[in-house]
Amino acid sequence: MKKTFELIAPCHFGMEAVLKREITDLGYDIASVEDGRVTFIGDDEAICRANVFLRTAERVLLKVGSFHAESFEELFQGTKAICWEDFIPQDGKFWVAKASSIKSKLFSPSDIQSIMKKAMVERLKGAHGVEWFPETGSSYPLRVFLHKDEVTVGIDTTGDSLHKRGYRTLTSKAPITETLAAALIMLTPWNKDRILVDPFCGSGTFVIEAAMMAANMAPGMNRSFLSEDWKNLIPRKCWYETMDEANDLLDSDVKVDIQGYDIDGEIVKAARANAESAGVDHMIHFQQRPLTALSHPKKYGFIITNPPYGERIEEKKNLPELYRQIGERYKALDAWSLYMITAYEEAEKYIGRKAEKNRKIYNGMMKTYFYQFMGPKPPRLR
Repeated sequence: MKKTFELIAPCHFGMEAVLKREITDLGYDIASVEDGRVTFIGDDEAICRANVFLRTAERVLLKVGSFHAESFEELFQGTKAICWEDFIPQDGKFWVAKASSIKSKLFSPSDIQSIMKKAMVERLKGAHGVEWFPETGSSYPLRVFLHKDEVTVGIDTTGDSLHKRGYRTLTSKAPITETLAAALIMLTPWNKDRILVDPFCGSGTFVIEAAMMAANMAPGMNRSFLSEDWKNLIPRKCWYETMDEANDLLDSDVKVDIQGYDIDGEIVKAARANAESAGVDHMIHFQQRPLTALSHPKKYGFIITNPPYGERIEEKKNLPELYRQIGERYKALDAWSLYMITAYEEAEKYIGRKAEKNRKIYNGMMKTYFYQFMGPKPPRLR
């Protein structure tokens, strides 16, 4: 009988419902949903499949314990009580890679990291019967969350964040992450049968993520993961089977109408190179084109975009005219929908129409808004 684990998938704040749906669609039971993370139940195969298939998670953590700690002594004892020998082999490399604390008496990340490492060493000394650890084997980095004095401890199975799909080698000035772009697309009713245009495509993230979705391309199929080396916990067979599943689901011949434009020709070249790296360049039409040339003869399309929002003072004076132009070009399209993420708080005012929905999303430390201007649905084919 396979051993089951609690697995924690962190995500962008505000995207928990999207990630929950993804995990449920993979066939796993949800244990809890909290701000910025979803916990679910799965076995060793689930670790592989979550890393390879989840589009909106930042990483996958193997939860190893939780306890209450208001003092460093309680933190030490709580950490020492965890059965680390069940997860970390004698030659394993282990450390607390990140510690975060919210509304807790213990708040110094460096002290938390140091004390937990000492407690792990003490536990593993007794378990393995040694006084010294070479730490020359596989890596088992910890991520620790303290919230209201409750400590949650997880081992990172992913390594580099899941937003690093492996295709984006060239970026524009203010790129949106791949995981957030995927989540925002999934918040819309867009599907592969509908037109999608990004008039500010930058490095191409929205259109590339959309093309990958249309082709049913697993976001993690072209990269590696830290836990691939965990032979004590995950058989190599699990990874091979997961990659076989990803390849079986891939439909690279799907027909789509996805377009990415930008006024900067060099940026368009970079976006095209990224799409080629992702294996979806044949699915996307890239072109150097200004916003004023945005048009399309067909109905019921989608604009999904991340327009400029004036990071520098001299840029801000141009924003009203820019967003007014977005509104004019959108209005000229027949029965289209517009989905736009921006940190410009007055964006809606210049579009010329009130958004049906407006979500606040934290993109890194920056508060942004996801405006949703929804057009009519196309009639059903009889």
